[in-house]
Amino acid sequence: MITKDMTFQEVVRKYPETIQVFVRYGLGCIGCHAAQFENIEQGAMVHGISVEQLLKELNEAIEKKD
Repeated sequence: MITKDMTFQEVVRKYPETIQVFVRYGLGCIGCHAAQFENIEQGAMVHGISVEQLLKELNEAIEKKD
């Protein structure tokens, strides 16, 4: 399960299928330096994105893979 405290890099490394969700939200910076230390909650807030909705879609993406 993906949580708001996980970093972007951590999520993408563990769950590459989430890249599509990040891109859909305009979070193409998943490969940038900030992605190494910025967690999902911080990144969503900076970009004006609902943390809850983003987490819902990220977790749906990893559930579909199973």
